[in-house]
Amino acid sequence: MGVDWSGDQGPGQRRKIWAAVWTAGSSRDDGTVLLESGRSREELVEWLVELARETPRMVVGFDFSFSYPAWFLRELGIGSAPEFWRLVADGQGERWLHRDCEDGRFWGRVGSLRRGKKPEEFRGEHAHRMLRRAETVLKVRAEIADPLAAARIAGIAPKSVFQIGGAGAVGTASLRGMPGLLRLREAGFRIWPYDAPSVKEPLVVEIYTRLMTGAVTKSSEVARGAYLAKKRRESGLYAGISPRVLAKAKASEDAFDALVTAMVMVEHRGEFAGLRRTEDEVFLMEGRTWVPGLVG
Repeated sequence: MGVDWSGDQGPGQRRKIWAAVWTAGSSRDDGTVLLESGRSREELVEWLVELARETPRMVVGFDFSFSYPAWFLRELGIGSAPEFWRLVADGQGERWLHRDCEDGRFWGRVGSLRRGKKPEEFRGEHAHRMLRRAETVLKVRAEIADPLAAARIAGIAPKSVFQIGGAGAVGTASLRGMPGLLRLREAGFRIWPYDAPSVKEPLVVEIYTRLMTGAVTKSSEVARGAYLAKKRRESGLYAGISPRVLAKAKASEDAFDALVTAMVMVEHRGEFAGLRRTEDEVFLMEGRTWVPGLVG
């Protein structure tokens, strides 16, 4: 399952959150695909819990960051991302997003709130502080030591979780997604890389939709339609998707991201069993992004 998430606080989340679900058939490329919206964040999490009771061998990819940079967690006296989720779920996440938040490291526009531009603390030679190792390494498919060089990679420039508003911002969706991770873990889901996969429990991974789609103008319905048509011609996986599902993905960028993510996950589904629980202190705090072809 690929989930295109949203940090929207209002009814818009029911329109913006999409889930693409692929269920295996009798042959390798055979399967059924559903593409749905209409659920709030809380409803989608509870839906996953219900699905897992019937189909525990499921893998879910969420397109938000599962944690913050390690130095930030250390500043809070926290040693792992799951501990951080608890802090966020207990109300700290919404306090960081509130208009009266005094922590100037969170920037961007959320609704009518404008917190200005990126703070000086994250500029120039200190820019790497706003990014996790996952942004500077895994999302660009290569270990690039210089985070500024990583940020210049065309088409997949990483964003900072401290950015809570503006184009491409991931911070709000992440802070409002972490309580869901806590709920899923409590319900028996394995969350990678903090837990090792098991054939008996469902698995959750962090994904990055731009890495899934590659170079395509996702904001253009024409470009989305051309991308899907090409995939349908070239891929047995896409050939079996119903015209109704493809029409939804063509009409909505959010639906498109969810569908393409799910299909990339299906194509590389053999890799999930090979994932391992991290022993790396930084990844334990910051999390990792699942990258197709790089089993970790």
